[in-house]
Amino acid sequence: MNDRRQPVLGILGGGQLARMLALAAAPLGVRALVVDSAADACAGQVAELVKADWTDYAALEAFAGQVDVVTFDFENVPADTAHWLAKRVAVFPAPRALAVAQDRLAEKTLFRECGLQTPDFKAIDTRAELDEALALIGAPAILKTRRLGYDGKGQFRIRSLADADAAWAALGAQASAHGLILEAFVPFERELSVIAVRGRHGEFRTWPLTQNWHTDGVLSLSLAPAPDVGALQDRATELARTLAEKLDYVGVFALELFVKNGELLGNEMAPRVHNSGHWTIEGAVTSQFENHVRAVIGLPLGDTSARGLSAMFNWIGELPDADPVLEAVDAHWHDYGKQPRPGRKVGHATVCAPNASVLMERLGGIAHALGRDQQVDAALRAVAK
Repeated sequence: MNDRRQPVLGILGGGQLARMLALAAAPLGVRALVVDSAADACAGQVAELVKADWTDYAALEAFAGQVDVVTFDFENVPADTAHWLAKRVAVFPAPRALAVAQDRLAEKTLFRECGLQTPDFKAIDTRAELDEALALIGAPAILKTRRLGYDGKGQFRIRSLADADAAWAALGAQASAHGLILEAFVPFERELSVIAVRGRHGEFRTWPLTQNWHTDGVLSLSLAPAPDVGALQDRATELARTLAEKLDYVGVFALELFVKNGELLGNEMAPRVHNSGHWTIEGAVTSQFENHVRAVIGLPLGDTSARGLSAMFNWIGELPDADPVLEAVDAHWHDYGKQPRPGRKVGHATVCAPNASVLMERLGGIAHALGRDQQVDAALRAVAK
């Protein structure tokens, strides 16, 4: 008789990433226990859910006693909570990685320390400092909150110096609490991301580079492997490895990159499984979710090779009609079980194919039905190069 105890993975945050982590954990014999402040968090549909705030230390104490390791569903879990838990149970990635990724200034500084160039940037705490930074960096530029910003939130694009007053009116109130950062606008050629994973004993792997398209600052379409990347794949892997080792990182993370004049510029790091890696569920030998569970539990990492080509559509606000996807060959539908709401990620779909010509045919057949003609045309042009 096998009396091996089932490992328990604790997940802070109960959104769709926790949901997909829990689904990936089950076949590995790992049970997920999720903590979220919302009783209806969608991960609770597939895993046990504990309703608690991040400062409810009595509930977190009980949670820590029930799990073998803790990980994150999203990066805005307070670093203080992560540090508190790390004194009681293994926490991966380490709270330091979470803290760095929560602060855009610390993040950009770390990128440069690791040899990853970034757009010019400057910390902003006062209205006068904004004027000084604009004089140095110029316009266009983007004023951002240093903390609590993601999916295009907490940002204001300054198209000319005349926009400085409007930018400060929009974000200046947050300067005293968390600080702001001004970043030079990058006229990039395309956006890429590298999804990487590092195990508890230093084993490191990356998935093929992914090309991404955004709408209103939110990811809407990903294509993987990104076409025509050449040496950028090796460079992205090298940078991700350097970053992971510097942070002693354990688990999956994403590095969002701009391509300009054939060189990579660092945009942001996400210390968790990432939207642009959802294609790996059906399109890679081992998904980002399975490998994250493997990494934090201490299991060997799985193969990150792509099975072919994949295009992932992100559903924002509400789900479209599923039939065009469900009727397509090798197409996969994911409903997160969330109520529709403007700006909310409610699901995704992935279309897979063995080669570029077949992917072009399959995408062309569903693009109009999905209302994504323009973005699919951009992806098809990229594939056709």
